[in-house]
Amino acid sequence: MNEPEFILEIFLKPGEMHWGDTDTRIRTILGSCVALCLWHPTLKIGGMCHYLLPSRRVRGSDEPLDGRYGEEAMELLMKELDKAHTKPKDYHVKMFGGSNMFSEIVKESNINVGEKNILKANELMEKHGFKVISKDMGGIEHRSILFDIWNGDVWLKKPKKEEL
Repeated sequence: MNEPEFILEIFLKPGEMHWGDTDTRIRTILGSCVALCLWHPTLKIGGMCHYLLPSRRVRGSDEPLDGRYGEEAMELLMKELDKAHTKPKDYHVKMFGGSNMFSEIVKESNINVGEKNILKANELMEKHGFKVISKDMGGIEHRSILFDIWNGDVWLKKPKKEEL
């Protein structure tokens, strides 16, 4: 499908999620965070989340879902699937992010948020039955992501090795 005449362009900040259709383009920039891009090839709908951490320790029963956490970002996406009367198996998923942006700190403390985010993303995909068709995860570089919902294309830009 060709680019639409009118494009609604959304920039996701950490903790945000957006769902759209054939006139929507979603962008984000990732480091240790993870972006999940879901696309329904027949209905030409989909969305992206940008989460910072795998999960939060405790969520009070009166607290709303928070897209900063992978588990809750997935719940927000699942609500969109329910609204569209679709199932996870109907979607193509592309996953990005989870870089080790602070390798010196990780050496000292053994904490790698990016790695934990990747593990959570894989766990969520398996748990819900999504079809992952591509991923670019890990490493030490940031990523710029652009997702065109009208055709399911996701464009990835990373710095050249000499820029790191």
